Amino acid sequence: MSHLLELADVHTYYGESHILEGVSLHVDPGETVALVGRNGVGKTTTLRTALQLTPPRNGTVTYDGEDVTGSETHEVAQAGMGWIPEDRRMFSQLTVDENIQVAVKDSERVDAHLDRAFEAFPDLREFRNRKAGNLSGGQQQMVAIARGLVGENDLLLVDEPSEGLAPQIVEDVANALRAVSEDASLLLVEQNFPLAMDLADRFYLMDHGEVVHSDTTEGVSADDEEIRRYLT
Repeated sequence: MSHLLELADVHTYYGESHILEGVSLHVDPGETVALVGRNGVGKTTTLRTALQLTPPRNGTVTYDGEDVTGSETHEVAQAGMGWIPEDRRMFSQLTVDENIQVAVKDSERVDAHLDRAFEAFPDLREFRNRKAGNLSGGQQQMVAIARGLVGENDLLLVDEPSEGLAPQIVEDVANALRAVSEDASLLLVEQNFPLAMDLADRFYLMDHGEVVHSDTTEGVSADDEEIRRYLT
């Protein structure tokens, strides 16, 4: 089975700052893979590199069997890679319905996609006519994930979905991501280590722009000495 996404020996810079120093990882069809590690170690940059928002200077990014290194971001997105950024990027003056509709690629199937979104996120149906700027952080996160779902993406890059949310809302978002994972692969950046291990099939532990450990998530704990040293 070929990988859906593969980064091979990727080196990414911001100006002269060397952020990713030879990162190699992959995501297979149907998988949820987590990137974990302290703040500032290159996790978000890895997502941006995959989507070509910050293309690598060296190394390759392959998506669905095609080398997309240096491609335009919109081309990679059209190929089926979606992005749910940490800041959610709502259109604050548009309603929930309208925010979701803008992600639908097939204009003739808008109603069907809206129904799909509200099946995944029943709580949003109540707020569908409310402007996104008036939603809570948790509700905005659900809208952001719903946009990724209706975009018919094969892979979703999800950046810190639980950031700043109350525990009950985190559980709602986690359930939503589990539902989305039935239809798409996920590459997930998540600071909440137990949550990341609960959602993902495999994980990559990053430190100083490098992958320092990778494994399946079964039975993994933040109390493991090898992992704890890179999280605290």
